[in-house]
Amino acid sequence: MVTNVTSFGRSGLYDWAVQRVSAVILGVYFVGMLAYLVQHPDLSYTQWHALFSTTWVRIVSLLALISLCAHAWVGLWTISTDYLTTYLMGSKATVLRLLFQAGSVALMFIYLVWGIQILWGV
Repeated sequence: MVTNVTSFGRSGLYDWAVQRVSAVILGVYFVGMLAYLVQHPDLSYTQWHALFSTTWVRIVSLLALISLCAHAWVGLWTISTDYLTTYLMGSKATVLRLLFQAGSVALMFIYLVWGIQILWGV
């Protein structure tokens, strides 16, 4: 049995809540961005730049980016503990799972820092 040592939260319920809340945040953000794009069909770079120059859009986008990372971590942790551990037995499964999790964390950190640089560098 795999424990929740490397999980995002301290319990499965917490992870479930993180994934559901982050999904709602991402859904609302996506619908908002889609609505903006539909309202501005001939969107120019200047309009796009002006939109992302406002502080509230940057904050909401940062919240969406953090939600994406949290959502991805819970999903990838679940995949690594459920599938990698189930289909591979023994120490190879543990090593592969830890490598997969470390790689996932590294990529999410890189994407988060990169996203912050893009958002706040406009």
